[in-house]
Amino acid sequence: MRKTKGLGVVATDGAPKAIGPYSQAIVSDGLVFTAGQVALDPQTMELVGRTAAEQTEQVLRNLKAVLEAADTSLDNVVKTTVYLADMADFAAMNEVYAKHFSTHKPARSTIQAAGLPKGARVEIDVIALKG
Repeated sequence: MRKTKGLGVVATDGAPKAIGPYSQAIVSDGLVFTAGQVALDPQTMELVGRTAAEQTEQVLRNLKAVLEAADTSLDNVVKTTVYLADMADFAAMNEVYAKHFSTHKPARSTIQAAGLPKGARVEIDVIALKG
């Protein structure tokens, strides 16, 4: 993690590189704010999975890598925002999501988006407590 103007900028090869002018995450005042993650493979930058369930699994792997690079984990997530290309994918996304947040259930908003980067079906961003 590097410091920029008092903010910790998080960057890891364990998650996809930013596809625009933004950071994978920013640390400020004991909180980690991640950018939205879609189901990109960190090495190939290609979309992984065709279904919402497959993509949600990859998205959560990517988020886990970003959080680990910020010295925290999914266990410290306090809020998530889930963007779905189609709200009909809610149940499939929710089933995979529940496996990753089984005992710890952060606050969550779920929104249908008109479109997601790279034609993804699912995008998720989180806010987590540091360490």
